[in-house]
Amino acid sequence: MKKCLGVMAITLLLSACASTPTAPVLAAGGVRAATPGEVGLSAARLARLTERMKQGVASGEIPGAVLMIGRNGKIAYQESFGVRDPQSGTPMPMDGIFRIASMSKPITSTAIMILSEEGRLSIVDPVSKYLPEFKDLKVGVVKTGADGKSAMALEAAANPMTVQDLLRHTSGLTYGSAGDNPIKQAYVDAKVGDNADTNATLVTKLSKLPLVFQPGTTWEYSYSTDVLGRIVEVVSGQSLDKFVAERITGPLKMVDTGYSAPASAAGRATRPQPEGPKKEIPKIPAVTEDLAFKSGGGGMVSTAADYARFCQYLLNGGELDGVRILSRKTIELMSANHLPPGAPIGPDMVRFEALAPSAAMGQGFGLGYAVRTDVGRNPLPGSVGDYYWGGAYGTYFWIDPKEQMYVVLMMQSPQGRLPYRYLLRQMVYQAVER
Repeated sequence: MKKCLGVMAITLLLSACASTPTAPVLAAGGVRAATPGEVGLSAARLARLTERMKQGVASGEIPGAVLMIGRNGKIAYQESFGVRDPQSGTPMPMDGIFRIASMSKPITSTAIMILSEEGRLSIVDPVSKYLPEFKDLKVGVVKTGADGKSAMALEAAANPMTVQDLLRHTSGLTYGSAGDNPIKQAYVDAKVGDNADTNATLVTKLSKLPLVFQPGTTWEYSYSTDVLGRIVEVVSGQSLDKFVAERITGPLKMVDTGYSAPASAAGRATRPQPEGPKKEIPKIPAVTEDLAFKSGGGGMVSTAADYARFCQYLLNGGELDGVRILSRKTIELMSANHLPPGAPIGPDMVRFEALAPSAAMGQGFGLGYAVRTDVGRNPLPGSVGDYYWGGAYGTYFWIDPKEQMYVVLMMQSPQGRLPYRYLLRQMVYQAVER
């Protein structure tokens, strides 16, 4: 009963925040549509989504989640499920705070494009213009010897790595992983991305390692956005966290978004449950932990309502509540496909499956997120021009300009991240009536 009253109170508060239909105020949860039908969604079909999320909690698939759907400038759906902390059993609050991992990347990409609009950098430029350490990078070529073992040779880069390459993940950088690939193993050995890193030390480490592909040729998910974070620092003269707070999250009133949450917010901190074959608790840093490494590629915390504001700013063409962050044309550029025709994705990238930015899946990659390029080929519903990304800890968002809709999922379940991204695509689009 208390939870129902809480939801009712939130709904009344959100209704009180409403502004004009042409300039909705997306405050701590946003303007709530009177009914889902007001914005063309079926209440009965959204109830299917609610029941499926509840089933997921009851069956132990996920510990808890917060889910928001916005359409036509209003929130059509906003629900919390399960618990924020499996150990304490505390119910999930609507304003639960989550580690968003790679959902930090679109925010860092926004920072780069702000500097581009101000004429302080160009994404056409070679990265070495801003980071001299990157001037003479080598490309590793892995060959298998007669003994069946992998060995690496080095060759010069045919083209310089550009800022655009970093934005679209065609830089030739990678994420380290232990195994047969000596290049990726070198990242592990160098402890790239260690929590003790700074953006400066990370770049120094990367500058001494070989690239896994020639720049501009192959999509390989990587530390590219972390390098962008260092470029923001060098060009702006500010630390990445301060620039983001002053130029993006502050103006957009994303009050709970940053690189850590204050101790006073510990009662809203979310935690994962044991997962995997060994039933181990995933190693997700507590949201109140202030990590030294302010990772542009994965270091931020946020809430569903805050990230909904970020999505609405993108959907509005670069502004929210009268505050413009980027121009409409810049948002159009960022959400277009930037992958060269025929560009492959790295062989280890198959883990993205139906979300892969590959032509075979009818998808590409823009300047910070993946982009749908074809109405078919992909088994998941969507629209040409929709764009999305997610985080390794379980968070996910997508924006569909054609439907004037965004969806934000916040949860801390690495094991559940792909199944629930697929599930949401199906369950949200089946509720679209008009």
